[in-house]
Amino acid sequence: MSVYSVEEFMRFFSTTIAERTQVGQRQGITQENYVGYVYRSHPRLSVVVMTDKEYPEMVAIELATKISREFEQQYSEAQIMGATSAIKFPALDDYIVKYQEPHQANTILKVQRELDETKAVLHKTIEGVLERGEKLDSLVDRSNDLSTQSKMFYKTAKKTNSCCIVM
Repeated sequence: MSVYSVEEFMRFFSTTIAERTQVGQRQGITQENYVGYVYRSHPRLSVVVMTDKEYPEMVAIELATKISREFEQQYSEAQIMGATSAIKFPALDDYIVKYQEPHQANTILKVQRELDETKAVLHKTIEGVLERGEKLDSLVDRSNDLSTQSKMFYKTAKKTNSCCIVM
């Protein structure tokens, strides 16, 4: 990829996958370490989200869909069809910032992350309870042993002292 700049690669890759995607279709195409998620909602409107391989597919598709819907709400069919160059979309910058952290942008992933954190805390709590239970069992066993030993000591002392009369 040294022949092309990253921007040139992304522009070429985005254009290629957008042209090859049917209207109404969503798809993800992997190229080296990048994935291009495309949603083509209109013959003249495709949204391509470029991510690395670790970025969640569900979030990338959600982003492409949201951008497409908001763009179509903001611009009329005539504006889209009559466009001879790229149409500015100021909300795009906000989406880029918001979706940098997918777990914060996507409600399902956010809830999943919170559930995972809660699950980890519960596992630690249960482990602690089990350890305390083992310690309590150990203490009960030691107490029983001590009780048995003290009974034996008492019996031995009683036998030893039975030969002597204390006055």
